[in-house]
Amino acid sequence: DRPSVFEAVAQDSLMAAVKPALQHLVKVLAESNPGRYGFLWHWFDEIYVLLDLLLQQHYLARCSASFSENFYSLKRIPMGDGRQQPLATAGLPKRQHWKSLLLLVLVPYLKGKLEKLVSSLREEDEYSIHPPSSSWKRFYRAFLAAYPYVNMTWEGWFLIQQLCYILGKAEHHSPMLKLAGVRLVRLTAEDIQALEKKWAETTPSQTHSFTSRVQSALRKALGGVAFSLSTGLSVSMFFLQFLDWWYSSENQEAIKSLTALPTPPPPVHLEHEPSSALLPSLKTVCPLCRKVRVNATALATSGFVFCYRCVYSYVKAHQCCPITGYATELQHLVKLYSPDS
Repeated sequence: DRPSVFEAVAQDSLMAAVKPALQHLVKVLAESNPGRYGFLWHWFDEIYVLLDLLLQQHYLARCSASFSENFYSLKRIPMGDGRQQPLATAGLPKRQHWKSLLLLVLVPYLKGKLEKLVSSLREEDEYSIHPPSSSWKRFYRAFLAAYPYVNMTWEGWFLIQQLCYILGKAEHHSPMLKLAGVRLVRLTAEDIQALEKKWAETTPSQTHSFTSRVQSALRKALGGVAFSLSTGLSVSMFFLQFLDWWYSSENQEAIKSLTALPTPPPPVHLEHEPSSALLPSLKTVCPLCRKVRVNATALATSGFVFCYRCVYSYVKAHQCCPITGYATELQHLVKLYSPDS
């Protein structure tokens, strides 16, 4: 009944691929209509953790497994010496159930928030937002210096646990399972029959009190939302994984290298336009009127500087740079401000 390391790692990576894909979908919605969907992007982590909490609670209560574990036909059983395994429909004991729920939902949420905090602190340290003499700056410099070692220890803990699981020296491939007091096993034929029977059951409510009816309706509504969410995730799982792969940094670099446009040739200088040899020797003189520049204005297309009135009239009449002949519009005029002004 012991799952292979490939099954155990695959179910871990399943939920890890869902969040980036959903995050990209929310980002596209927020960019297309910020007024309507901007709050989804701003509160994405909190909304996702609530949906994840609902989803994992639903599957732990009904299948004794998380969503990804149930997807790979696995279940959780309490650690113990008992030889007879409880059915998946029996659920976990309360202690193991709540430990599993918190470790499945809360730990990834806190880890993601910590990574964002470290990223923001590094940006503040790079741009020196805080004064160099402040005690807060010294504190987060020490935190930034210690975080890589803490993260390496955390990841190394998981790696060592997986190696021990491969060699048969441990019953858990993840320290989170050990902390929750459970281990993973494959679903048996009895488990599958019991789950199918439970999903097919319809138990009409016969309660008469208003409070009981409200509680029953609330449970049904939450169960319906969790069921629809889990069913939608099951159907779209491969699509979400495809999105995660498509928008990964490695794939984007490959796409850019394949679809990069060739470098365009330099613009051809027009022979009938004035050449750069006619530029005045003094840098403060306008190339058009041959006088000291007034209201200096540069062309964004070529970088040459003229009087505003001279270059405005020329570009309006010829739609090109007087020196280089590059195609130019009036919106390419850039006002220059000298330190003296």
